[in-house]
Amino acid sequence: MSLYDIQVKSIRGESKDLSDYRGKVMLIVNTASKCGFTPQYKGLQRLHETYGGQGLAVLGFPSNQFANQEPDDEATIAQQCELNHGVTFPLHAKIDVKGRGIHPLYKHLTKEAPGFLGLKSIKWNFTKFLIDQNGRVVKRFSPTDTPDKIESQIQKLLNRK
Repeated sequence: MSLYDIQVKSIRGESKDLSDYRGKVMLIVNTASKCGFTPQYKGLQRLHETYGGQGLAVLGFPSNQFANQEPDDEATIAQQCELNHGVTFPLHAKIDVKGRGIHPLYKHLTKEAPGFLGLKSIKWNFTKFLIDQNGRVVKRFSPTDTPDKIESQIQKLLNRK
């Protein structure tokens, strides 16, 4: 199964095929609005604004699996992200990023790019996955890796033709 075979739901509940992003570089992030890493929304938005026209798609996937830091419904999440952080990049419906109910997207991502010591599980909010134009997972970044820190790697992928 390819990343492009996976379906997700937008934060407004519409089905979305990841194949719509074929040919783009993707930065996929599990997010939470009440987390110490929530200020990274601004950096993710800056990447979206700076590189979106060059082929970058930043995709946010809220999850409430870490210390109840995303307890709200999708409408509230969308509103808070837009008002408090200026988010205009695509947000999606809340999903499980680990455990028995893990979404197929995160099952794929964690299989392709295990974390520290080969562990597949997501450990916290704002874990990031960088995907190339062919749908291959290039790298997994920890929550402490800020958008600014990974920008040069995004640029390298965008400059690859």
